[in-house]
Amino acid sequence: MAKLDESGIIERLHNPRTKRKAFEDLVNHFSRQLYWQIHYIVQNHDDTDDVLQNTMLKAWKGIDNFRGESSITTWLYRIAYNESMTWMKQNKGMESIDDEDFTGTNSFVADENFDGDATQMLLQQAISTLPTKQRQVFCMKYFEDLKYEEISEKVGTSVGALKASYHLAVEKITKFIQSKQ
Repeated sequence: MAKLDESGIIERLHNPRTKRKAFEDLVNHFSRQLYWQIHYIVQNHDDTDDVLQNTMLKAWKGIDNFRGESSITTWLYRIAYNESMTWMKQNKGMESIDDEDFTGTNSFVADENFDGDATQMLLQQAISTLPTKQRQVFCMKYFEDLKYEEISEKVGTSVGALKASYHLAVEKITKFIQSKQ
């Protein structure tokens, strides 16, 4: 994905004449990334689409208040993350994002858009058993190849906590896969 010109897009977003087109460009640029970020948490295609739509609506409504204290990428990821957590609390009865007893009941493999082979299916099943926070950290690190510092900026968690979450996730995934072989 091509890098977004942050200052240019922010300038266009704050200009009433170019705001709508700039936001359309923003949506086109980030929708796929945000879709997967949300999907890692809610684990269902239809729900992911709903949360993504809510994310974009919230971003549109709040764009005039964006002060540039963080990158636009971080700002959008935070909105997506918060919307995902709100959805989880409302629809899964989840008490906390750190609730280690929470595991997703909808797996990636139940998604009609999943077309992986048996090994990928096993990995996705293992991922779906992880608590939400571990699942999110694992997916951002493993699939998106983000650095811990980038993940920290996006989700607002310390690098040390992210490393611990990733390590625990890898251990749980390994145990899950070994138990299925």
